Amino acid sequence: MKVRRRLAVKIGSIPWMPRFLPQIVKGDNAIQSVTGHRTTLLDIADLPNITIKVPGRKSGITRTTQLLAVPDGEDWLIAGSYFGGPKMPAWVFNLRAAGTIEIVVSGESCAAEATELFDEEREAAWHKLRAIWPNFDLYEQRTERKIPVFRLHPHPAAEPKDQPGPAS
Repeated sequence: MKVRRRLAVKIGSIPWMPRFLPQIVKGDNAIQSVTGHRTTLLDIADLPNITIKVPGRKSGITRTTQLLAVPDGEDWLIAGSYFGGPKMPAWVFNLRAAGTIEIVVSGESCAAEATELFDEEREAAWHKLRAIWPNFDLYEQRTERKIPVFRLHPHPAAEPKDQPGPAS
């Protein structure tokens, strides 16, 4: 494991760290703003990540969230852990309502289908998530809620439609 990732795991395991999540998010937003959205706190920590863009289930306004995400073939795995806090992250409810969302990976945007995983599929994905971020185990212990796990399956880029040629 890389040095910065080891340090991030250590910091993420501090029991009082969840209280500072709003400040962490503000700091991450500042980093993204200064770097023209090319770098995030997760990038600095050498952690794989994606941005999800999901319409709010009530407002319809697109909400953007940067998440630790684990690649799984062409798909991505994400967890609604919120540092093991008692409340479910709002993006989880929006994702459940949306089904199809937009994801941004390394600056490339595409549509993706979001599927919540259950039973054996969830356990297999949870194992892959924990391999990258061992603190998911701590988060599971900190909360009474079942942390949701999702698979994001990117849609292939749409083929350009044939344009009619000039009339002869």
